[in-house]
Amino acid sequence: MKNSFPLSQKYIDFINTVDGVDADFLEGTTASGKTTVGAGVKFMNMVSRSSKKLHIIASRSTGTAEKNIIHSDNGILNIHKDACYYGNGDKNNKLPHIKFEGKLIYVLGYDNKDKWENVLGSQFGCVYIDEINTANIDFVREISTRNDYMMATLNPDDPNLSVYKEFINRSRPYKKYKGDVPHEIMAELKEKPVPRWRYWFFTFQDNLSLTPEMIEKKIRSAPPGTKLYKNKIQGLRGKATGLVFPNFDRKEHAVPAAWVKQQITEGKLQFKKFTAGLDTAYSTKSPDTIAMIFQGITMDRKLVTLAEKVYNNAKLQEPLAPSDTAVKFIEFLERCRAEWGFARNVFVDNADQATQTELRKCKRLHGSMYSFVDSYKKVEILDRINLQVGWIQQGCYLVVDTCTEHLSELDRYSWDEDKDKPEDRNDHTINANQYAWIPYRGMIGYEEGEA
Repeated sequence: MKNSFPLSQKYIDFINTVDGVDADFLEGTTASGKTTVGAGVKFMNMVSRSSKKLHIIASRSTGTAEKNIIHSDNGILNIHKDACYYGNGDKNNKLPHIKFEGKLIYVLGYDNKDKWENVLGSQFGCVYIDEINTANIDFVREISTRNDYMMATLNPDDPNLSVYKEFINRSRPYKKYKGDVPHEIMAELKEKPVPRWRYWFFTFQDNLSLTPEMIEKKIRSAPPGTKLYKNKIQGLRGKATGLVFPNFDRKEHAVPAAWVKQQITEGKLQFKKFTAGLDTAYSTKSPDTIAMIFQGITMDRKLVTLAEKVYNNAKLQEPLAPSDTAVKFIEFLERCRAEWGFARNVFVDNADQATQTELRKCKRLHGSMYSFVDSYKKVEILDRINLQVGWIQQGCYLVVDTCTEHLSELDRYSWDEDKDKPEDRNDHTINANQYAWIPYRGMIGYEEGEA
């Protein structure tokens, strides 16, 4: 085998890292060369090294695998002249397969459960999963236990997908290349790591076949600030389409708490009003959360989300009741008062009178400086969204980067495909956030011509 394309040092290291590795996960920007080098070079090298005869390449469909992996320029057949592809099978193997060095590599579409279930009765040497983020999760779970080595590529997608928690986020990068991984993604690689599972992040710069002009053309093809730009050009996770807040950019709008405090110390940032919101959901069978948000409004009309606290009863051994939430919300407000300032009026979901009753009971029995006010919902959800989109565009909507759940919801909160309103999920910190600022919305952002 002889490559007909140049390789960056990172790709050379990736190809040569074969010992002590059970799985490689490749994520990154579009046109970074993941499929070409991953499937065409390293995967085939691992097949060659394997003592097992049976291996698998899986893609969305066999046609997709043929187009993008097998027959493409610098595809498997182009790189490996001794590999033969039988798209209709042969007399001994009815499924599409590649014959290579006496080995057999099945080519499967994970879109067809009947076909892949027929194959998965065996143990395999090497498995390659193309765009694992779009794969049938049952297929991924099944195949992950039936191989000696697995490689998967993926395009950035909704970080709430099961494949991230169960697989991708359990891998870790080598120290040498840890700095190449965007900090937003490093923060998500937090599941308990599996030894010998490796994570790789590749960009345009790792694909030496691209000229500067070609890279610039690709960058110009996606509008800056959109999720398409974040996914394809920056390689960041998040749903690509249908987002409620497509102009929210963590690089511009997420800030460290230390930076906020420094701005306050230097007199560059002054808070005029502090406020807080509480949204509740007590189900033990759903991902819905009890969300607490603390915010400040600055003299120069910026809304800054300063702190959050989130609980999910489905994950708690002892689920919270409204009485527990009341205590925890007051504790949260006190921590925020000590760190940031005093929010006298705080706003609670008016649909949850049980929690409101408990909060007022605490105030009656123990006394409290806080006024627990029912949320004001006469500002319609679409009007709230319109205000927030405008504030984000003006640079008047900032989030402290430790508010990870709120940042995650901003990346996931989407429109309902069948209705002209947002989906009823990924919105609990967003709801709490809105309860907190609605009464003070006239203090945030600029009218046209003011900025």
